[in-house]
Amino acid sequence: MNLKSFTLTLASTRPIIGTSSELRGFFATQFNEYSLLHQHSADKLIYRYPLVQYKIIDDKPMVIGINDGAEVLKQVYDKYDEIKLGEEVYEIVEKGISVKNQEFGLSDKFHSYEFATPWLALNQENYMKYYGMKNYDETQEFLRKTLIGNLLSMSKSLDYQVPDRIKCDVKVKIRKSRLKDVNVMTFIGGFSANFIIPDNLGIGKSVSRGFGAVRQHTLNDNGGA
Repeated sequence: MNLKSFTLTLASTRPIIGTSSELRGFFATQFNEYSLLHQHSADKLIYRYPLVQYKIIDDKPMVIGINDGAEVLKQVYDKYDEIKLGEEVYEIVEKGISVKNQEFGLSDKFHSYEFATPWLALNQENYMKYYGMKNYDETQEFLRKTLIGNLLSMSKSLDYQVPDRIKCDVKVKIRKSRLKDVNVMTFIGGFSANFIIPDNLGIGKSVSRGFGAVRQHTLNDNGGA
């Protein structure tokens, strides 16, 4: 299937220092009437794959809208001249825009990806399971199943029915990250899968706050698990 995407990148008169959560907070506060920007409706959290995602990659703020999220971003992207991240206010002097229709879904080839931002793969329960595992093979199989689950969940939210089995191989290492002022265990590295994911879309948990953004390597990997 094809996904419609609207990618917004921001540049200021000085380097923008902040977090993806702060970027999300700015848009959520500034345009509170658009529930897709903050994943809340009538004070209730919307449990689905976020159609608007906030990222800071290579020190550059980026907001990505997918399908309905792309339409929302089109309506608000030019309605501000500065952004506030934490206590800092930045004048925005350039807004880069990219609108695309991008392929998404199962592929007959393996594609290699790297995590441009850390992958938040495990919830509290799975975190304890992971730490209870005794060897490398066991943890690798667990992470493979987790990644496949991420892709299936993402597909379901995007109304894509996966027609066959997803296969993948994961090559990651542990990295500590911060989420809501709490230390969390994340993973950096990459994976290969018989699945096409548009660049910079997130997989895993806390995707709207910038975790799990993937980028495809130029060369395809024809191996897998």
